[in-house]
Amino acid sequence: MTDVRENNQVTVTGTVLCAPKRSHIVYAEQFYIFSLSVERLSDTRDVVNVLVSERLFSDDLPLTAGTCITVQGQFRSYNNYSGVGSRLVLTVFAKDIACAQPESLKDPNHIFLDGFICKPPIYRMTPFGREIADVLLAVNRAYNKSDYIPVIAWGRNARFCRDLTVGTRIRIWGRIQSREYVKHMDTDTSVTKIAYEVSVGKLEIAENEA
Repeated sequence: MTDVRENNQVTVTGTVLCAPKRSHIVYAEQFYIFSLSVERLSDTRDVVNVLVSERLFSDDLPLTAGTCITVQGQFRSYNNYSGVGSRLVLTVFAKDIACAQPESLKDPNHIFLDGFICKPPIYRMTPFGREIADVLLAVNRAYNKSDYIPVIAWGRNARFCRDLTVGTRIRIWGRIQSREYVKHMDTDTSVTKIAYEVSVGKLEIAENEA
């Protein structure tokens, strides 16, 4: 069986956009959340939310706006029942944080996932004629939990995903990306929101293991 410590691995390097804010407490352990700006090769940026335990705080690494850091951890999901924002909230759960110089790194945004397709993939063409497929991946976590992560594939990877069935186990290498979209609430109002997903660079089918 796949080690759940290895089936979800993230490394992102970027600039802290704001000081961490309190998120929640679990078994007397306080967690904080902050946003990290991560550069793309196209000179645009992705904004990634990072969840960090107070136990990772250090006087040698102040998490203040403008600080360049590398975060290693997992991409996790949880359901938002507040009625505000997205129903599925995605964050990088930090397991290690270190100082960094993002301009010196070749790959500032990398993720590996090993999970199971839990909804039929949606294959379509964009208005510009590009092939695209949306996949929802369930990645097992300790204590019988799972993270549900939206995955987007392009071109030949989209065609590959098109015929995959629910329950198929796949491995994905790619990057976390954020994108803004406009949601129309009614005829007079609209809200700009941010969606998070994993953009596929490489994928393969893995053998299901007992």
